[in-house]
Amino acid sequence: MSGQSPSPEKLRVGVIGGGFIGTTVGRAFEEDPRSTVVALADVSEVARAEAGNALYVGQGSQYEQYEAMLDAEEVDAVLVGTPHVFHYEQVTAALDRGLHVLCDKPLTTDREKARELAERAETSDQVLMVGYQRHLNEAFVEARERWADSELTPRFISAEITQDWISRFEDTWRTNPDLSGGGNLYDTGSHLVDAVLWTTGLTPTSVQAEMKFADEDDRVDERAQLTVAFENGASASISVFSDAPCVREHIHVWDDEGAVYLEGRQWEPRQLTEIREDSTTVSPYIDQQRSEDKAAVFIDCIESGKTPPATARDAFAVTALTEAAYESARSGERVTVSLD
Repeated sequence: MSGQSPSPEKLRVGVIGGGFIGTTVGRAFEEDPRSTVVALADVSEVARAEAGNALYVGQGSQYEQYEAMLDAEEVDAVLVGTPHVFHYEQVTAALDRGLHVLCDKPLTTDREKARELAERAETSDQVLMVGYQRHLNEAFVEARERWADSELTPRFISAEITQDWISRFEDTWRTNPDLSGGGNLYDTGSHLVDAVLWTTGLTPTSVQAEMKFADEDDRVDERAQLTVAFENGASASISVFSDAPCVREHIHVWDDEGAVYLEGRQWEPRQLTEIREDSTTVSPYIDQQRSEDKAAVFIDCIESGKTPPATARDAFAVTALTEAAYESARSGERVTVSLD
C-alpha cells in the first residue's frame, strides 16, 4: 500500500554443523521473526537430512562442505556448531566473507588462534559472539554486578561441575581429541571456566592442574582439578568430574563481605544465593523470564552495534587458561597463563 514502509528484510542465516547446536540454536533463529535459516552444511548426509527437516531447509540448500554453502548462498550470518577443532577455520572463512558469526564454545582450541580472532573482532564491524550461555543467565548477570559496581573483589572461588560425560559421549566426537581438542575440560568444563572468569572479572596468572585421563595418550581428561591464581591475589579451585551419575554445578565466590553461591541441577537455570557477614542467607528474586536466547541476543547485537555478551576476548581467556591447565597436568608444573 502506498505510504507504508517496506518490511525489513530478515537476517539470512547459514548453519554450519547439523548436530545439537545447529538444530536447537538454528530453530531459535527460525522462530525469531527477524531471521530465517536459508542454508546448512554438514559432512554427514544423515545429519544434513535431519537438520534440513528441523530447520525447513530444502535439499537444494544443503551442502556437504561449508565453503560451498558460503560461496553459493546469500547469507548475512552463520551459526557454527561443529566439533571444536574446526571452529577457527570456519569462523575465519565467514569473517573473510563479511559475515556475522555466532560460534559455539570454545572459540578455538589454540591460544594464539583465539587471540587472533579476539583482536580481529575488536577492530571489525562484524559481530562475533561465542555461545557461553552463562552470560545470558540472570543469576550470573546479577552476581557479576556485585563486583562490577563496587570496590569489593572476589578472594576465593570454588567451582565444580559433575556429569555422566564419559559414558554418555563414548565413541562420539566429544571424546575424540582430534575433533574436540581434549576432554571434558574443553566441553562442559569450558562453561565452568568461563563462568568463573566472566562472573568475577578476574584475570588468571597461573594454574596448577591434576587430571585423570581416560586414554593412553593423556589427551581426554576424565577428571580435572585446577588451582588458579589471579592478578589480585585471589585463588580458585575448579573441578570437572565426568564420571558422575548426573549434572550438578556449584560456584561459590567469597569476598570481604560474604559470598555468592551459584548452583543448579542438570541444565536448569542456575539459582543465586547470597551469604551475608552475619552468616544469614538471602535468596534474591531472579526473573528467569528476562534471560534471552542466544539467537535473539545475536540479532540484537547486529541491529544495535552493541558488544555481544560473550565476546571473542572472553573466549580467548578461557582457551588460554584451558591450554595452560593441560600443559600443567602433563608436566606436573605450575604454568603461567598469558593473556598478552
